[in-house]
This record gives sequence, structure tokens and C-alpha cells, in this order.
Amino acid sequence: MSKISQHGQWSSRFAFILAATGSAVGLGNIWKFPYITGENGGGAFVLVYLLCILAIGIPIMMAEVMLGRRGRKSPVNTMRDLAKEASASPLWVWLGWLGVIAGFLILSYYSVIAGWAMAYVVRVASGTFEGATADGVSNIFSQFIADPEKLLAWHSLFMIVTMLVVARGVKGLERTVKFLMPALFVILILLIGYAIDQGSFEEGVYFLFNPDFSKINSDGVLTAMGHAFFTLSLGMGAIMVYGAYLPSKVSIGSTVVLIALADTLVALLAGLVIFPIVFANGLEPGSGPGLIFQTLPIAFGHMAFGSFFGTLFFVLLVFAAWSSAISLIEPAVAWLVENKKMSRMRACIWAGLITWVVGIGTVLSFNLGSDIKVFDKTFFDLLDYLTANIMLPLGGLCIAIFAGWVMSKDNSAKELNFHYSWVNGIWRFLIRFVSPIAVIAVFLNVIELI
Repeated sequence: MSKISQHGQWSSRFAFILAATGSAVGLGNIWKFPYITGENGGGAFVLVYLLCILAIGIPIMMAEVMLGRRGRKSPVNTMRDLAKEASASPLWVWLGWLGVIAGFLILSYYSVIAGWAMAYVVRVASGTFEGATADGVSNIFSQFIADPEKLLAWHSLFMIVTMLVVARGVKGLERTVKFLMPALFVILILLIGYAIDQGSFEEGVYFLFNPDFSKINSDGVLTAMGHAFFTLSLGMGAIMVYGAYLPSKVSIGSTVVLIALADTLVALLAGLVIFPIVFANGLEPGSGPGLIFQTLPIAFGHMAFGSFFGTLFFVLLVFAAWSSAISLIEPAVAWLVENKKMSRMRACIWAGLITWVVGIGTVLSFNLGSDIKVFDKTFFDLLDYLTANIMLPLGGLCIAIFAGWVMSKDNSAKELNFHYSWVNGIWRFLIRFVSPIAVIAVFLNVIELI
């Protein structure tokens, strides 16, 4: 197996950390984490979430990076080669395909939601929400998603800026995340300063970090478990293909721990931005997915310098979505380059165009096609459910099984290269037993809800 991917490699460990953190940090951290924390009582949910990151997310992420670096190719070809190396069934190649297809489908609707964030940058900056009432903000949002032409325009713009980065290869990815990730943290710090000055910061901190276990139930635990898994971009091929570009001498274990810490830090900082502002304005922290697009604009519209800091918040949301989007399409582009002998530019055009076309289904599911349903779900709801609740857990489960039970102990130890043998023993126990059982628990919970 080649020591360096034909697509190139990251220039340093720091570059990989930024890229993988960028892949992990996305709408899930800034949009989803705050509202599911609000729905599940705050501090107790956060504590369970952190424990799940430690016991489930980090071991599986180490495994996925390890498989990627061992194979040095797209997820499909990596799994084909690793299955052959382990004298295992060639059907393991479908684990690679599962990741590629999941990433492709997620980006098709992710781009539409990211387009909303781009549109809100313009709307907040222009003062649209200044003095707006709750009904007024709700009407603005409803009218926006009811207009297919506007949604399509923003979806198209986001896909174009994403593919322009991916077309430049590993160097393009690296240069972009070196700008995006520091900018994201700077904006977060500025917004926290704003929350301290303008919000009920102590109340927000208390809500986020004071565990009241009477407010969390078994469903909340499973939600925390599922989100810990999904927030690290596991099971969608992105981390595996980024691992393929990782230099051989870089320690996977310590690097993955840093990435998980950075990803978790962003989620917690986002909570420290959002909850003080929500409480200062008497809004409901558990108001669901509308927290970002329908609740926060009310707050920003009634606070000093709200338009400026509201604009910063939605720029942050766009940056987070962009850093994830470039990783979601990379596995498909890498496969086209390897198997169809396409130039990288041509592969990006085809992959981007197909993703854009599929995304039109999501655009229409909020307006003209809202009445078209399969299993009582719109096109968007169906894609979201299929990927987040079925494809990703299944991918993560298979990664854990392959790394823990199929790949030889010597090969995994060689790639992970832990400094202490007892650390490798803990990882093997987690990846062979704890992580699979936890993912199966999430999976069974999803099946019960069908």
C-alpha cells in the first residue's frame, strides 16, 4: 500500500487537525446542539453528551482515521484494499460506498440549509429584524422558504463556493480551513463577549453546566449518544478520506483527542453565545430547530448593536457549514479521480452538479412539493432521516466491527502507534465492545420510533 495518497497529503499535523475539526464543526454544533440541549434540560444532557464523546465518538474516530491512512485512497478503494489485506469478504467495500453515498446525500440538503444562513447574513445586516415581533420574524422565515427561486439561488451559490475549494485539491482544502477555523473561533469569542455584555450570561452558564438529572430521561441519553456520534462526522467517509491524507508519522490517538476537544469546545461556546441571549429576552431555550432562524433574530432585533452581532452570528454559521461541506463531497470526488481517471476539476463539476440537482428536491419540499410525501415524510425529511438515523449509525457500527474484529491487531497497533500498550488495550476494548453496543442501542431506538 502506498505511503502517500495520489491526491497529496496534509502539510502538517496542525493542518489535519484544522481540516478534521472543520469537517466535524458544522450546523450540528451551532444549530442543533443548542436546541437539543434546551429540549433535554441543559447541564445533565451536556454531561451525558461529553461522556458519549469520550466512550463512543473518540474510539470510532480513531478507527476511521486509521482505516483511511492505512488505505490511502477514497473510502471505497480503501475498504476494498483493507478487506483483501485482512483476507475478509469483498463485501466490506460497501462500507466505503455507504460513506460516500451518505456524504453526498447529506450535502444535497445541507447546502440548502447553509443557503438559508447565507441569506440571513444579508437580512440581518440590512436591519430586516430590527424591532421585529415574534409573528413578524416567523412570517419573514415562512415567506422565505416558500419561495423556491430564492432557495434555489442560495443553494446554488453555496454549492459553487464549496466546489471551488474542493477543485483545488488537498492544498485548496488546507488553505481554506486555515482561514475558516481561526475566523470561526474569533467570531465565537466576539459573540461570547456580546453575550456577557447584553445577555443573562450567568443564567446561561448555569443552564448549560449545572446538571439536574431529573430533567433527562432515557430518550435524552440516546439523543446525547446519537449526537456525540454524528457531530464528529463519523460514518460518512469524510474523516476516512481526510485520514488518507495524514502523514505517516503523525500520532492518530492524540490528534483525534484534540479534534474531539475542539469540536466539543465549539458546541459549548455556541451554547454560551445562544442561551444568555435567549434568557435575556425571555425566549424559550427548548424551542426546537427554529431556535436559530426564528428565535434568535427576535433577540438580535431588540438588542444594542444587534444587527452587527447578529450578522457575525450568521457568518459564523456559514463558515461552520462551509468547512463541513468541503469534506462531505471529497470522498465522491476522490473516487471519480481514482476510478474514472477524471481530472480533479472535472470530477468536482460532475459531483457538484449531481449534488446540486438532488438538492432541488429539498428546495421544493419546503414549498411546491411540500404535499409530496413518502412514508409521511417530505423529500427533505426523508433524506435527513435516512442519513442521520440509519446510514451514519450503520456506517459507524461497521467501522467499529472492521477495526476491532476484522483488521489484525498488529496492523491496527502499528497504525495507531500508541506510546503505551495499555492505551491500545483500552481502545480495543472500547472499539470491540462499548462503541458497537452503544451504536446498536441508538439504532434500535430509531427503529422503535419508525
